[in-house]
Amino acid sequence: MGSRNEPYEAPAIQAFASELTAWREKAGLSKTALAETLGYTPQWICQVEAAKSIPSKDFAENLDTYFKTNGVFERQQKRIIETRHMAILPPGFTEYQQREAEASQVRVYQLTLIHGLLQTEEYSRAVIGHNQDVDTVERLVAERLKRQELLTRENPPYVWFTLDEAALRRKIAGPEIMRSQLAHLLDLDERPNISIDIVPQREGYYPGLAGSFTILTFMDAPDVVYGEIAGQGMLIQEPRVVADFAVRYNSMRGDALRVEESRALITSVMEEYG
Repeated sequence: MGSRNEPYEAPAIQAFASELTAWREKAGLSKTALAETLGYTPQWICQVEAAKSIPSKDFAENLDTYFKTNGVFERQQKRIIETRHMAILPPGFTEYQQREAEASQVRVYQLTLIHGLLQTEEYSRAVIGHNQDVDTVERLVAERLKRQELLTRENPPYVWFTLDEAALRRKIAGPEIMRSQLAHLLDLDERPNISIDIVPQREGYYPGLAGSFTILTFMDAPDVVYGEIAGQGMLIQEPRVVADFAVRYNSMRGDALRVEESRALITSVMEEYG
C-alpha cells in the first residue's frame, strides 16, 4: 500500500494520521521541522498526516523514539498491517456497505462482473486475488461472504439484479468455477426476495453500457445510489440524480429478458463451460 490522491478510509490509518498530528503539534513542530529532525521529507509527513500514505515500521519506531511514546506508533502501525485488507476498498464503499445492510430494497445493474452479493467463494477469490497477497485476499473473501448474508437473513431486502450477458461470459476463472458460479445464480433466483434478469448481447447499445450502479431504498430515508469509477466509490444522495438513475434502471430492465428467458440464457452459458 503506497501513496494516493485520496485519503484512506481505513480507521487504523486515520488513527495513525491523527495521532501523528497531535504529537507533532504538542511538541510545537512544523511538518518541515519534524521531517528534518527524523530524516524524512516534508511531503512524506504531509502525506501520512493526510492519511494518504501508509507509515512503515521504521517510521513508526522513529516516532516512538523521538516522542517517547512507549510504542504507541509501533502498535498502531501493526494494527494497520493487520487490517490492511480494508485499506484497498474504494473510498465510499465502507459507508455504502453500512447503508446496504439497512436497505429494504436493492436494485443492481452490473455490466462486466457477477455482482459481489451473488459471487461464490471461488469466483470471489478469483476476482479479489488479482495483485493481492494471500492474507488480504482471504480476509476480503470472508467479508464478502459475510456481507451476502443479507440476502438470506430473516426479513431480507427485496433485491433485483440486472446483469449484462458479458458478466456471464467473462472468464474470471476456470470452467469448473464458472459453471458453479452460474449454477449459484440459478439457485439464488429461486428465492422469493431475489430476481435476476439478463440483458442479452444482441441488444447492441443501451444505457447500461455507461457503467454499473446500485440503488438502495429505505423504509424511512431517501434512496441513494452507489457506483465505482476507476477504483473510486461514489455514494450519491442528490434526489434529482438518484431519480435519474431510477429511470435508467427501469429502462434497462425493459431491455432485459424475462426471468425465465434469463434463466435459460444462464443455463446455456453454463453448459458452454463444459
